[in-house]
Amino acid sequence: MAVDWNRSPRAFVPVCVVALLGCSGARRDAQQEKPPQQTSQTPVTTPAPPSWAQGRPADLASSTLAPHVPMLTATAAKDIPLDRVKLPPGFEIALWAEGVPNARSMAVGRNGTVFVGTRLLDKVYAVVDRGGRREVKVIAKGLHRPNGVAFHDGALYVAELSRIVRFDAIEERLDDPPAPVVVYDKLPKDEPHGWKFLGVGPDQKLYFNIGAPCNICAPPATNAQLVRMNLDGSGFETFARGIRQVVGFDWDPRTKDLWFTENQRDWLGEEQPEDKLNHASRAGLDFGFPYCHGGEIVDPEFGKGRSCSEATPPAAKVGPHTAPLGMRFYTGDMFPPEYKNRIVMALHGSWNKAQKSGYSLLSASVAPDGKAKVEPFATGWLQGNEFWGRPVDVQVMRDGALLVSDDWNGALYRISYRQQ
Repeated sequence: MAVDWNRSPRAFVPVCVVALLGCSGARRDAQQEKPPQQTSQTPVTTPAPPSWAQGRPADLASSTLAPHVPMLTATAAKDIPLDRVKLPPGFEIALWAEGVPNARSMAVGRNGTVFVGTRLLDKVYAVVDRGGRREVKVIAKGLHRPNGVAFHDGALYVAELSRIVRFDAIEERLDDPPAPVVVYDKLPKDEPHGWKFLGVGPDQKLYFNIGAPCNICAPPATNAQLVRMNLDGSGFETFARGIRQVVGFDWDPRTKDLWFTENQRDWLGEEQPEDKLNHASRAGLDFGFPYCHGGEIVDPEFGKGRSCSEATPPAAKVGPHTAPLGMRFYTGDMFPPEYKNRIVMALHGSWNKAQKSGYSLLSASVAPDGKAKVEPFATGWLQGNEFWGRPVDVQVMRDGALLVSDDWNGALYRISYRQQ
């Protein structure tokens, strides 16, 4: 049975759960087949561990830590306890849209349509504000891991596992979506860390990640990097290397530099390594994977003979196993002035940690030297050591409010500010 997983705390689910493969037929076949008779001459083979268990030390072989099995349905509004979310004074959070199963990355269209990708389903949604009521439409289905979405010049770009597609004039055709145009289809097909974040940079190029196909390994030259290409799929090139997995990035509106979150490896301990917020001031930088983690921990296997001084250091650390995903610079005018041009990022939450952490939003102020100071912004999805929601992405709306996607509840939340 094929297994997919999510490091952040990456959820895993048998592929048959999402109906990507015909598992029911395979199960019937297995029941009908008579197992081979074991003899003393029959070789005994040990199945390979799932990718999320790679690097697990022998003394933790019996550990019950494993990625959280996600819900692929939406929670009813009445069962989402948003009153538990704590924000700074003057801020409020409300349910903006429900019924968006596995809601992941978001993009906002020219007319205000909110497009939402999924990771474990085959769908892309469009959420339309009808004035106090949100209508959720499925505008694409039959896609494979359509996690990344980006809107540009009237078109919606979608990043699947191994290709980028485009839906032209999509806001004019929400009820009759066009067939996707393939922009690029030569990407690796590795399932581990194969889901992508997508954005259009100030240089009018498409940027996206190609994750490491493992928890820890020496990745092939095609993986563990951020890449970019022209909007028509030409000019494909590597922008940065040594990156385990990225599911969120944005450009500083003042300097046009790229900033991105990065999830570090598992099984190095309860409190290490710390996940990162990175700053790419130029192309060609290396951020250390697989030989350096968290900016300071040399990998016990792949880091032999290496030093973390060889890698670009993080701009900020955001805690061990917290799984930072979507991030945006706040460019709206609703929040207090001190939030202007701050980064807001979503921490999806830990799995490789007995005492859970993350499940929150952070804000980060950027200093002139390119470093960042991180502080809590929204907490409460984690109660004690139990979570009830998992933030994935954030998106600044035209009115200055901040949308937050939650793939655990299949919902979008709106954070607003009311003058005190």
